[in-house]
Amino acid sequence: MPQLAKVLILVGAGLLAIGLVFAFTGGGTGKLPGDIVIKGKNSVTYIPIVSSIIVSIILSLVFWFVSRYFGD
Repeated sequence: MPQLAKVLILVGAGLLAIGLVFAFTGGGTGKLPGDIVIKGKNSVTYIPIVSSIIVSIILSLVFWFVSRYFGD
């Protein structure tokens, strides 16, 4: 059970960090250079390409860290 407690603490700290970043940067996607915004007459479409890449890299690093230090 101590392993599970460490993982839960790590996940909680990660969620807290992500929440703080969103709180202090305005949050949301579609605001980074490389993200596409298409404004029509009656609608706005966001295609967050760069935001998706950054989230993918961060999640890959988190899962690598968890598997390396808490895996079997």
